[in-house]
Formats: sequence, structure tokens, C-alpha cells
Amino acid sequence: MHLRSLLVWLCVAVTPVVRLAAQTNVLTYHNDRSRTGQNLAETLLTPANVNSTMFGKLFLTTLDGVVDAQPLYVGGLSIPNQGTHNVLIVATEGDSLYALDADSGATLWHTSLLKTGEMPSDNRGCSQVTPVIGITSTPVITLTTAGGLIYAVAMSKDASSNYHQRLHALSLTTGREVLGGPVDIQAKFPGTGETSSGGFVFFKPGQYKERSGLLLLNGQIYLGWASHCDFQPYTAWIMAYNATTLAQTAVLNVTPNGSEGAIWGAGGGFAADSSSNIYFLDANGTFDTTLNAQGFPANGNFGNAFIKLALGSGQITVADYFTMSNTVAESDSDTDLGSGGALLLPDMKDANGKVRHLAIGAGKDTNIYLVDRDNMGKFNPQSNDMYQELTGALAGGIWSMPAYYNGSVYFGAVNNSIQAFKFNQALLVATPASKTSHVFPYPGATPSISANGGTNGILWAVESASLAVLHAYSAGNLATELYNSNQAANGRTSLAPATNS
Repeated sequence: MHLRSLLVWLCVAVTPVVRLAAQTNVLTYHNDRSRTGQNLAETLLTPANVNSTMFGKLFLTTLDGVVDAQPLYVGGLSIPNQGTHNVLIVATEGDSLYALDADSGATLWHTSLLKTGEMPSDNRGCSQVTPVIGITSTPVITLTTAGGLIYAVAMSKDASSNYHQRLHALSLTTGREVLGGPVDIQAKFPGTGETSSGGFVFFKPGQYKERSGLLLLNGQIYLGWASHCDFQPYTAWIMAYNATTLAQTAVLNVTPNGSEGAIWGAGGGFAADSSSNIYFLDANGTFDTTLNAQGFPANGNFGNAFIKLALGSGQITVADYFTMSNTVAESDSDTDLGSGGALLLPDMKDANGKVRHLAIGAGKDTNIYLVDRDNMGKFNPQSNDMYQELTGALAGGIWSMPAYYNGSVYFGAVNNSIQAFKFNQALLVATPASKTSHVFPYPGATPSISANGGTNGILWAVESASLAVLHAYSAGNLATELYNSNQAANGRTSLAPATNS
């Protein structure tokens, strides 16, 4: 399994440079709980002014570690004794959170999430996050509490070489720990799989990293756990914590009587619909091809599957799923779904006028899978029974998240162009409507969209290299590149290289 590092330009601006008015808040991974990656309230940036003469780097700020999490943004935030600022929240693998002025790059506050005598974890012998592991997943912000709160998961190592995973809650305005945190993350779940004892599998902090962007839903924080490379033993953990007390409220393991099944999603967070169901792509791991009467794996092992979770009565349960007919072979060859993330699409009407509730995802096998969230398809050893499959639609595997905008979905496969696929009557058109002329090297690209409603759509993507390159394209025609940061002498930003495996 491979991890995609998110490299981010800390700020850009249209010239002449002026202090920017507060823009749309970005409080969670990929902008919203559907993980669409779109900002539809962008009034400043347009295809007319995103070019090498009017647009470019505003600042570069040096931090204490690699940035693998997506930075978040809050406009017009009042910082004690410092006035009102547009603020970037940036997490590092150095186990730090920074609040930066989004217009100047100045540090407004900086908090270490390490306890006394601790350090960030070593890389556990895996090159995916290196040289140290601290905060890997994208935090989540709530503004419903006065001043706002930010939640983050941090990994550390103490002087006795014990590993810790902790959930932190901090004041957005001061960076101070609140709600009695942090809390150490521990868990057990009924099962006989790896790390089991006495009828339970146990969560071992040193064997995992929290890769998925945090999900805040109905007053709960949801976490999903990836391994270090594919180093066993590990299983597939999902956990929920009360956002007010930081108490653990629910635990689910989706390979409890087997092994593996890490939750990566290219750093993408769990997606959630309006009915509070949660969706994600699970990675290579045990899948029971013997099904019970309801069509679910007989031993509760859902490795390499597109999974829907239901919440209620203090429990997380698998409500539905889809996996392909050759799922065991895909897991055995490490050609699984889990390298990509799930995206929930807006309601669409099919050719018969029926409203469809759809989700989309792709992994390493070059296929795009479109599932009906009301009937995902489960497992059939003879055929793939999901809503729609575009076999071989991508020239390479996916180690990234797609984006959605204005009736199109955008995929950036490894060593491939970014491609736009249009919907027609709730089905994907198999031939891409447009694609970039530029090929994005490993691990491909996770695009995002800025637009003013249905106009001025711009697709943004970062090219992962020793020196990152920011690209901007017309969202309506990816053949039109508006800008890339190699076009101006001062437009290329030196950042930590992407670490993938």
C-alpha cells in the first residue's frame, strides 16, 4: 500500500498583492463531508486572472517537519492580543500545529503536541512517512464552539520506546489543549484475527498511523487506521470519539477474524451523507467469500471493499458494501481499492427519472467504480454487481482522491493525465471529456476545484516532485492550462519531496 503526501502551496494571490478579504472556510479534508474538493464561492480567482503575470507565490514559511496533512483555512478569526486574521492551520510530522496568517505567512501561534520527554515516532522501518511520524492525517475544525476548536491525532514515542497515538482538541484561537485532552487511543474488538487474545483483537499503537482525514459528524470524531507499509500484524480499525468529552464512544474492526485491511484513502477522510452514513474504500485484506443469509461475509471480514457504515445506539456497523468478483486475487496481488478515496456525488436522475444516490471511487486496478448508495452490490463470485463499472478507464492506478464539479468527476491516476469524465443521466460517459496534456508522475494528483457557482471553474493540482509544481486548468476543458508555477522565475516552491511507496 502506498501513501500520498499532500504538498501544498501555503498561499497565492492575484497581483497587485493586497490583503485578501476572508474567503470560504475550509474546515475539513477536501472541503466538505462528501469529499468533493470543490469551493463554489470563489469570487477572486477566475480563468482571466490566474496567469503568470497576475498570479503567483505570496510567501514561503519554514515549519518543523514535513506537511502530509491538508492545511485548513478560517477567515476573519480573532486571535487574542493579535487582532483579526485570515488563518491557515498547518499540521506537521514534527507533531506541531501552526496557525499562520494566510496573507503574510507570519506565525500566530505554534503548539507542539508532544508530551514532556517524547519525540515524534520513527518511521517504523517504512518509507511512506519519513523520517518521522507525527501528525499525518488532516485535522478537522468546528466553529460551533466560541472561538472554534481543532481536533488532531498525533503519534509519538517516549523515552522507553513506547509508541502513543493521541486525540487532541485545541483552541483555534490560542492553540491550547482543551476538553481535558489529549486522550490516549486504545481499543479492542471481538475477534480472533491478528493481535487477538482471549476472544478480542487489540489495537497496538505502534503498528498504525492515522492516515484518513478526521471526520466530525453529529458531535463525534471518526478515525480510520492505516498500517506502516504492509507490515503485519494489523487489522482494520474505525473508532468514534465524543467531540465534547473526547471519550471513546464506538469501535469497529472490519477484519476482526483475519488480517490487514488498512484504511488509507490517499489521506482522504471518511465521506458522510445527509443520513449520517459513512463511506470509505478498504485496502487489501481478508475477505470471506462465504456469505451469510444477508449477503455479508460470514466471519465479518471486509478486506478490499467499498464499505457503507451505519451509526446508532453507540455502535458502528457495516450497513452495505461492494467488492469485485476477483477481490481475493486483487488483495493477494496488492491491487486493491484502498489506495483511493470515496467521493459522494450529488443526487442525479437516471434515464427513467429515478433519483440516484451515488458514490464513486477507484484503486489500483485502473477501473472506476460507481455504486448506488441504496444498494451497493455486495459480492458475487461470478460478476460485479455494482451500479456502473468503467473497466480500464484509467491508464494507471489511483493513489489519490477524485474531485467533482458541475456534472464532471476528475481523476489523476499515477503517471497519467488528469481526466474529466462527464455524467449523462446518472451514468458516467466512458470516454473522457477532456484531459491535461501534462502527465503527473507518481503518485498522480488529487485535484480540487474553485468556482463561483457554475462559472469560472478552475481545477488545481500539485505535481509531486523534489520541487513541487502548482498547476491550474480550466475545469471545463482540461486541455487549457491557465498557469503553472514554472512559468515565473519566483513561482516554484521548494517543499519536502513526496514520500510514497
